[in-house]
Amino acid sequence: MAFKVLVDYKLPAHLDLLSHLEVDVNGEERFLSSEEILARIRDRDAVISLLTDKMDAAVMDAAPNLKLISNYAVGFDNIDVAEATRRGIVVTNTPDVLTYATAEHTIALILVAARRVVEAHEFVVAGKYHGWKPSLFVGTELKGKTLGVIGLGRIGGKVAQMAHDAFEMKVIYNDPTLSNHDEFESRSILDLLRESDVITLHCPLNANTKHLIGAGQLASLKDGAILINTARGPVVDENALIKELSRKRIFAALDVFENEQDVNAELLRQPNLVATPHIASASKEARAQMALLAVKAVVDFAGGKTPEHVVNREVLKK
Repeated sequence: MAFKVLVDYKLPAHLDLLSHLEVDVNGEERFLSSEEILARIRDRDAVISLLTDKMDAAVMDAAPNLKLISNYAVGFDNIDVAEATRRGIVVTNTPDVLTYATAEHTIALILVAARRVVEAHEFVVAGKYHGWKPSLFVGTELKGKTLGVIGLGRIGGKVAQMAHDAFEMKVIYNDPTLSNHDEFESRSILDLLRESDVITLHCPLNANTKHLIGAGQLASLKDGAILINTARGPVVDENALIKELSRKRIFAALDVFENEQDVNAELLRQPNLVATPHIASASKEARAQMALLAVKAVVDFAGGKTPEHVVNREVLKK
């Protein structure tokens, strides 16, 4: 009997590797609705899902044959991993291959915010520039400033290294999974927020990190601080951020949002905000490698092999 796969969104590369399997690919330039996923996953053995696809108990109920969820992302907060594990469903992700791209984009956001690049661009495009002035869009150098990294994993660690090596920034971090580091000093979250000139978020989204950065945390930032988020939107309480940005005291650069289907319009109106549409991993190289890992997980599993990047390895013991 053929191994049946649902691909929720056409990947940029490597789908040809699934040609020996029975594959249903969403070839449209849109996301499948929850109802469409429930209808199309019913007889599938595996699904290649996006981070926008909710893989919860309802989906698993609709797919009694489901054995593998291959997530086209490094994060997997869109999947009820505990429920998948209970049912014996293997969950995989695509780590490592997007580390450099995401770190690059994080550094880009830091530079754009610190040097007021977006404001300056809009000023020139609007025809307002008529010559050099000593005080025109004066920004802040990164050299000697303190970078606070919340979540010193693969991506956070790469950002820290880039900032330290290329811009001579002092790096401090908070990561409950890391007791010490050879180069960088650990801080409590509150001390990190108070000391840092730039704060960059790289923690996973879970019950402990939702709204990790709220009104109290934002109030503790020093004047002129820059908050960067390329992790997950709900790590930051956007309502609290809007209030703090409206005081014109801090800056923010966000690649992710609490509701990415309908981004808060009031947030986007803040002049001290830079926003990009969840593209931190959007390099040609990273997206192709992510596709390869997601597809390879299916090929390996269908062929009786254990996929390389299993999130819930305890399920393999069942």
